[in-house]
Amino acid sequence: MSSPTHHALLSASSAHRWLSAPPLPRLEQYFPHSTSSAAAEGTAAHALGEYKIHRLLGDKFKRPVSDYQSDEMESLTDDYASYVIEQYNQAKEFAPDATIRVEQKLDFSKYVPEGFGTGDCVIVSDHLLHIIDFKYGKGVRVEAKNNPQMKLYAIGALEMFGDLYDIDEVETTIFQPRMANISTWTINAKEFMHWANTELKQKAELAFAGKGTVRYGPWCQFSACNSVLRARYNYHHKLTRFQLCSPNLLTDNEVAEVLSHIDDLNRWAHEVKDYAADLAINHGKQWPGFKIVEGRSVRRYKDEQAIAKIAEANSIHDIYQTKLLPITKLEKQLGKKKFAELFSQEVVKPAGKPTLVPASDRRPGIAKSNPQNEFKEEN
Repeated sequence: MSSPTHHALLSASSAHRWLSAPPLPRLEQYFPHSTSSAAAEGTAAHALGEYKIHRLLGDKFKRPVSDYQSDEMESLTDDYASYVIEQYNQAKEFAPDATIRVEQKLDFSKYVPEGFGTGDCVIVSDHLLHIIDFKYGKGVRVEAKNNPQMKLYAIGALEMFGDLYDIDEVETTIFQPRMANISTWTINAKEFMHWANTELKQKAELAFAGKGTVRYGPWCQFSACNSVLRARYNYHHKLTRFQLCSPNLLTDNEVAEVLSHIDDLNRWAHEVKDYAADLAINHGKQWPGFKIVEGRSVRRYKDEQAIAKIAEANSIHDIYQTKLLPITKLEKQLGKKKFAELFSQEVVKPAGKPTLVPASDRRPGIAKSNPQNEFKEEN
C-alpha cells in the first residue's frame, strides 16, 4: 500500500462538506484550490503557538519567524499556550501519567479511506481524551459541538492511545481567541465510536467513491466548485414558482423565504462572475454573449517626487494634507496595550445601523418601535 499523499482527499478540515455532500471531494479535484493570506497567517499563528507550548513544557524548540507575526499574534498565542498547559495540568491532577502531544499526526484511515490529519493538541489520560484545536480566524465562529473535524481527530487519537489508556469520555475544544470563543463539547466514548462505525464509515466510503447526493447548504461555502454547483442552482431556482402565484403580490411568508436566499444569491452571483471571468481572461474561454474589455481604472501619479518638484517650480505649495492615522493602524503601530493606556477613553464604538438578518444570526435582536405608535397620546 502506497504512503498517503500530503493532502488527504477526505481531510478532517473538509469533513463537514463531504459528510453532508459526499460527491464534493471528487468534484473539487477538477478545480484549483486557492490559498489566502488569512490561511498563511493562521499557519504562522499555529507555528508560534506550538513553539510556546513546547517552551512551557521545558522542551528545546526553535522559535519560528514569519512576516505575519504581530503584537496581537504574540498576545493570543500566549493565551493559547497558557490554556493548553492549564488543561494538561488539570489532567495530571487526576492521572499523573497523562500525556500531551502537540501538532500530532493522527491516522483515522480505519474509518475514512486514506484519512489522516494533524491535531493541534492532544491530551490523553485514563478516563479522558481531550482534543484542542487552535482557530486563529476571525471571520466565522466555530463551535465544538458535533464538529466533524474535531471528531475525526478524536478517532485518530483513540486509535493511537486506546490500548494504552482506559478512555471512556471524549472532550473537544475550539480555542478561537480573535472571536473570544472557547467552545467545548463532551461525548461518551462508546457513543462516539458507534457514530464512527456506522454513519461516518458509510459516508466516507461514498465520498471516496464520489457517489451520493450533493445537498446544498452552509457546508458548501468553502468548496472549490461552489460557484457552479447544480445543487446551488436548484436551491435558488425554486424561487421562480412565485412568478406563477396569484394574487400578484407576495405573501409575508413568501417575502421571508426570498429574504432567506438574498445573501447567498448575492455571493453566488459574484462567484459565478469571477469563475467565468477567470476562464475567459486566463484560459481563452468564450462565453456566448460576452467579451473581455479593459475595465475602469483610477488615475495615479507615476512619480510623486516629480509632481512635488513641478509644483515647487510653479510656486504651488498646498499639495499635501495631514490626517490622523486610522484606529487600526495606530493600534498596530503602538501595540494594543499601549494604545489602550493612552487612548481608550477617547475611542468610542457607536451603535451599528439596524440590519435585517436571519433569525439564526448570533447577534442579539433589538426592539424597534412601531412608527404608528409614536403619535399615540399617552393615557
